[in-house]
Amino acid sequence: MTPNVFILMGVSATGKTTLGNALAESTHGKFLDGDDFHPEANRKKMASGIPLSDQDRQPWLEILAELIASHSTDPTPTFIACSALKETYRKTLRSKYPALGFLHLTAPGKILLERITCRYESGQHFMPPSLLASQLEILEIPDYALEMNVTQPISELVVKFTDHFCR
Repeated sequence: MTPNVFILMGVSATGKTTLGNALAESTHGKFLDGDDFHPEANRKKMASGIPLSDQDRQPWLEILAELIASHSTDPTPTFIACSALKETYRKTLRSKYPALGFLHLTAPGKILLERITCRYESGQHFMPPSLLASQLEILEIPDYALEMNVTQPISELVVKFTDHFCR
């Protein structure tokens, strides 16, 4: 079964939002940013430079699992940006829609640090550069996700997605 809901996963600054919007546009689908569903306490904690614990993340992941389920019957594709760093997190996300597709976005650490620093210093995102190391430390790379190196042009990544899921 080809999924119609996809998680764009990876550490902060991999371009989940940028690619998610491009995929939604190219497939006439929808894009949702998982960060928009974080409780305010989580946002404040991250903005203060404190990594979230598994307990902090669990209610957020359960909200996203419900969101995924609500879009699973929609014939148009839905793309959701969510770090989904650990397998236990991905298990929660799949709990109500096991066919959920995963795209693992990657980039060299130096590029990620440049991106996250620029976004944070310009006020575009609440996540400080100091939390990148903690995200990389807990990242469990799934062998079932379509890996996408985001140093490639967005148009090439859209084609890679289409070739993998739409043929």
